[in-house]
Amino acid sequence: MRKKMRQRTGVIREYDMHSVSVRVWYAVIYALCIVMGIIAVFPLIWVVLAGFKDLKEFMSSTSLLPKSFSPEQFKKTWSQLGLAKNYLNSFISVAGSVVCALLFNGLLGYGLSILKPKGCGIVKKLVMLSLLVPATISIVPLFMNIQRLGMGNSFLPLWLSYGANAMYVVLFIQFFESLPVSMIEASRIDGCSALQTFFRIVLPLSKPICAVITIFAVNAAWSDFLLPYLVLRGGQLQTVMVRLFVFSTEQTVNADTMMRSVVFSMIPPIILFILFQKQLTENNVSVGIKG
Repeated sequence: MRKKMRQRTGVIREYDMHSVSVRVWYAVIYALCIVMGIIAVFPLIWVVLAGFKDLKEFMSSTSLLPKSFSPEQFKKTWSQLGLAKNYLNSFISVAGSVVCALLFNGLLGYGLSILKPKGCGIVKKLVMLSLLVPATISIVPLFMNIQRLGMGNSFLPLWLSYGANAMYVVLFIQFFESLPVSMIEASRIDGCSALQTFFRIVLPLSKPICAVITIFAVNAAWSDFLLPYLVLRGGQLQTVMVRLFVFSTEQTVNADTMMRSVVFSMIPPIILFILFQKQLTENNVSVGIKG
């Protein structure tokens, strides 16, 4: 019972609410949070509701609510764009990106934080230094190397690009350094190799940071446009974002159709955030405390 009470108790404790000034400030802060939440969510709600309008109603009406909530317009847009194949391509890109983001960045973070071989300090500094380089600067040499290696029209370059992310490495390093050293030493005494320790001990203990990096990788891979547009030149491999861009350049595009297509692109990240927002906020809090 005491443990549950500690979890529920925050900065403002229960007995603080007996003070009138605390209750007033609590109400003000609560009201401001509600207002900021409405402001943040309003554009999303507006786009979704606008998708139910046809072009005539969209151009003439200033009302937020549409005249009808028939899903026929969304079904028509889905069939018109043929997004089923593009959704599958995006899911393939996202799945491979998540695996590479967790595996390769996790292994590098494991080596720099736990194994610490000779020269690991230099590598760690290089990783930190790469955070100062904007990603757009490296897009040209990256694309040229992809073409030279013959990996065009393939999802492999997209997967590998998320397997070499300095920010993910830093997050892994920071989390791995907080793990109990006794468990890692016990696995070595039991005869586990470095890789066995990583997969059997370190990764199972790192579910929170893995969940956070999964969210970041899914959101980045799903919304990425430039690299898939350059690499996946074939129409059969286009992701959702590339397909929407190609569709927007066509001359017969209506504003209401474009609105509904934007809604389709927002659905997976929103669902992912709703499912894993607890892990995301908990990790941000723990990072702030350690920092």
